[in-house]
This record gives sequence, C-alpha cells and structure tokens, in this order.
Amino acid sequence: MASSDKSKRLIVEGEQDKRVIPYLMEANGIPWKKGNEPVDIKPYGGDGFIDPYRISARLKETGLTHLGLMLDADDDASDRWQSIRNACLQSIPNIPEQIPETGLIINIKDEKKFGVWIMPDNQMKGMLETFLAYMIPGENEPLWQYTHEVVVEAKVRGAKFINSHIDKAYIYSWLAWQNPPGRQLHNAIEEKILDPQHPKAQVFINWFKTLYDL
Repeated sequence: MASSDKSKRLIVEGEQDKRVIPYLMEANGIPWKKGNEPVDIKPYGGDGFIDPYRISARLKETGLTHLGLMLDADDDASDRWQSIRNACLQSIPNIPEQIPETGLIINIKDEKKFGVWIMPDNQMKGMLETFLAYMIPGENEPLWQYTHEVVVEAKVRGAKFINSHIDKAYIYSWLAWQNPPGRQLHNAIEEKILDPQHPKAQVFINWFKTLYDL
C-alpha cells in the first residue's frame, strides 16, 4: 500500500497551510496523491514548535532526512527569523545570521537537509494570505486595488477584523467577488482563480523543490 514519505517533513502553523501547499505544488509539476504524498506536512496549531527542544527532537527522529519549517512573518520577518535562529542554534550551530531571500536550505549532520521559509517572502511582514495575493492574475489587478479601498473603508465603518489580519480581509473579499464566489484558498488554487504558476510564487516553489529534492 502506498504511503506518504515520512522521511521528508514540513511543519506548518495550521491546517490552512496544510491544505494549500499540495494544490500549489501539484500545479507546479509535483504529483501529490492522497496516501502517496512526497512530503509529510504536519500542522502544529500555532508557532509553538519554535523551541530548541522540539526542534532537536524532530531532527533526531528515526528515518528523517529532510525537515522544513514554514511560518508567518506576522509583524516583522526579521524578529521572526531571530526567534527561529535562536531556537535552532543548539542543534544547528552554523545556521546563518540572516535568512536568505530565497529561503534557508542547509545541510546538517547525519546528511540531513533543513530549511525555513517565512511567509510571505522571508523579508516582508505578512502571512500565508499575503503570499497568496502574489498569485492574483494580472488582469484582476484593478479589482484587487479596489478590494483594498473597500476593506479599508469597511474598517472605518466598523468592520471587526484586527489590523494584523488585513491581508486576510483583502484576499477573502477578493475571492467573494469571483465566479464562483467565496472559494476556499486551496480551491482557488486548484481552479486557477489564483494563478499557482505566477512568477512571484516561483521563489517559494523552487525553495520547496530544492529542499525536498523533488
């Protein structure tokens, strides 16, 4: 019976990340069949896995050959990287002081590969939804800009979303105006409402493929 590759693991913050990545990868040439996944994606339920003991334990797991961490930058990508680096130093003393713009990929002891990606692009503040906004098709740019105007006005008029979630409000509002309206993020990728092969998404795609030797 086919099974997912447990030797290659990606730890993410939540279920949304776990749902989106397979559709994104499959649209970029990586077959992703249920029960025969090329990478085992584990949602943690937050960023609590950024801890020296948890990372050390993951890296010592029997049979593990590739480990990736994917997190949202939230308000500051640099601060996020420093917290990740501090948590990794015990296990990976040669981890660089700055994360590369193309994402971290490093060979560590026991011939393992370790990688980190900070959404959206390792440099800017933001989250998964910020990254997915890179995939807005060019012909939709006028509507995308109008979405920003509407969301800002909605906030002025009392919309309840918190400021740090404005990128979520942007993309879900934009999706509400598509055909069909209100598709979930992974469905929007599958149905090409978002463009999974957009040039702005390719740096992440390349990081993923290189880290996991796909």
